[in-house]
Amino acid sequence: MEQGNVTIAPAQGKLGVLLPGMGAVSTTLIAGVELVKKGLGRPVGSLTQYGTIRLGKRTENNQPLIKDFVPLAGLDDLVFGGWDIFGDNGYEAALHAGVIEPERLKLVQEELEAITPLKAVFDQNYVRRLSGPHIKTGQNKYELAMQLMEDIEAFQDRTGVTRMVMPWCGSTEVFMEVDDVHKTLQAFEAGMKENHPAITPSMLYAYAAIMSNVPFANGAPNLTVDIPALQELASDRGVPICGKDFKTGQTLMKTIMAPGLKARMLGLSGWFSTNILGNRDGDVLHDPSSFRTKEQSKLSVLEYILQPELNEELYGDYEHQVHIHYYPPRGDNKEGWDNIDIFGWLDYPMQIKVNFLCRDSILAAPVALDLVLFMDLAHRSGMSGIQEWLSFYFKSPMCAPFLYPEHDLFIQLTKLKNTLRYLQGEEQITHLGLDYYQQP
Repeated sequence: MEQGNVTIAPAQGKLGVLLPGMGAVSTTLIAGVELVKKGLGRPVGSLTQYGTIRLGKRTENNQPLIKDFVPLAGLDDLVFGGWDIFGDNGYEAALHAGVIEPERLKLVQEELEAITPLKAVFDQNYVRRLSGPHIKTGQNKYELAMQLMEDIEAFQDRTGVTRMVMPWCGSTEVFMEVDDVHKTLQAFEAGMKENHPAITPSMLYAYAAIMSNVPFANGAPNLTVDIPALQELASDRGVPICGKDFKTGQTLMKTIMAPGLKARMLGLSGWFSTNILGNRDGDVLHDPSSFRTKEQSKLSVLEYILQPELNEELYGDYEHQVHIHYYPPRGDNKEGWDNIDIFGWLDYPMQIKVNFLCRDSILAAPVALDLVLFMDLAHRSGMSGIQEWLSFYFKSPMCAPFLYPEHDLFIQLTKLKNTLRYLQGEEQITHLGLDYYQQP
């Protein structure tokens, strides 16, 4: 259909959701969607399900739900599948994850048991604290990528879905920097055939997705699609990509609070952050190499929001520390502490203390859902390559190499909603408002 600036293909048929990693986030997403469909839960935290968007002037009082404004797939249209290093079906995996109570999972047991993960592409060199028996074998990484492409095709044939989206919900891989093998598609494909160590399993999933015309969203801080080769491939093939690292607990709070400090020109001396969690993610991050990947994602937030190079007096010399501790008794119920040392008028010191007792996967599931629906919309709208307008959902938002990423949550939300307005041919909202008070 063509209502605005672009032609948007209708959301006809079923939408496949392919999940690399059937752990806590994936099973919480699937179980949650199935409970919502039965009227046994509410999709709280989801912008696509509860968010509204203002159209025109405030005096017009026109604020439809986002899902009524743009043609999103419905929850009844979602069909789930995925891969995991363990062969447990969706019900068994959800019980093991321990996020949703067994009594509640029983209500969607049949739907969850119908989801059996495919064998995963996995290499313990990249996630050192995990191992599992349910993995693919092949002569080289290129062959493994081909097997993933065959899985994608077989899933579509088996389920009859008309289109698919792949959000990475797997574990955090070891820290990786851009290598020469990542810089061109030719080098990347040759590197897969040569089993180059700088090509990780998540990159193979991303390559398979893009080659299969499936939008890819990176929910972990892995390098994955943040490399020239896969960005070039996505643009050439007309496939949307976005990432990285779902913005859920402590970093979500930083992107809410730091813009407020900067808006009021309050200085920052230090920001100390620590977390305890006991889920599989916490176990993986117990390895220093995987933690370094996560640390880079979490540390970058303040630098880009506060822009110390523009105001050295207030933000040029602050201490920022991030710590994550694996504490099994806590399970998926993560606890984050922040101590923020600020200073104000005449340099008088002040402190802010934040204790966020959050549920990691409960915060991540609606993020994953929104990304599935928005990435499908982007694909049907002819958008391709990096989807910076979805920065709202990520700790380390991807953007063009000549730009700096936007981390301010409120600017990110404005960017997201203005993109939706653009797609539908609606006027952008600038919040100027002078025309209410000044006569021409």
